[in-house]
Amino acid sequence: MFAIIRKKHIIAAAAAVLALLLIPAGVNGMRGRAVEASAQANANWGLSFQKEGETPVGNASADFLRQYDAYYAGDASQKRIYLTFDAGYEAGYTPAILDALKKHNVRAAFFVVGNYLETSPDLVKRMVEEGHIVGNHTYHHYDMSQISDMASFRKEMEDVEVKYKEITGCDMQKFYRPPQGKYSEENLKMAQELGYTTVFWSLAYVDWYQDDQPSPEEAYSKLLPRIHPGAVVLLHSTSKTNGEILDDLLTKWEEMGYTFGTLQELAQEAPSP
Repeated sequence: MFAIIRKKHIIAAAAAVLALLLIPAGVNGMRGRAVEASAQANANWGLSFQKEGETPVGNASADFLRQYDAYYAGDASQKRIYLTFDAGYEAGYTPAILDALKKHNVRAAFFVVGNYLETSPDLVKRMVEEGHIVGNHTYHHYDMSQISDMASFRKEMEDVEVKYKEITGCDMQKFYRPPQGKYSEENLKMAQELGYTTVFWSLAYVDWYQDDQPSPEEAYSKLLPRIHPGAVVLLHSTSKTNGEILDDLLTKWEEMGYTFGTLQELAQEAPSP
């Protein structure tokens, strides 16, 4: 019997994203050995925003991640955005999000868990029909950094693949986002061995509390100044605010000179080590 993810689990998981927003810009953006060491241990993905409009510093370097086919940002010389959504359950706002994406001809990625596939197959079909990537967020949204054996890791991934194929008739495109942003070097290796590209993010904001949604102004105050060339943006499809502002947000980003890329293009265009 498959476990069903409840909303409180998604909220708890999303707290990991909050950590990246609380890192002060003045924190030393260490690269090299200290950064790689943090990735080799179990870690939460985190960012240091040192200058608005520029790629933040991750707690693992782009070069380190790339050796495992993992990315958190694209080419900083290209004003391109890679738009992604984490989808743990359906709160009623995904149709508006899909409408806005269709209006702007933007192809996004939706990282789904088993519960979403079970409860919202029609929306999953619509995502595929409209050209979006449906990525793997694992079946049960566990802390995957605590899973050290390949058999358990593989099952979390393959159960999503099987359910997705039942719904769509298609094989899942192999893009993976670690639940809660928790990862280890061994996890990155296992995902790579299974043929997956791991996708973190370089911009997110606190959008997951259903009963405490940010105002549009609060959302814009995070998403406009911190956007940067090559940004991988993480939003939650459970957010009422995101459903309401996405059309206007895409317009504002376009007026700033940005275009939108796919995760396939991210992997191709990200700078080589």
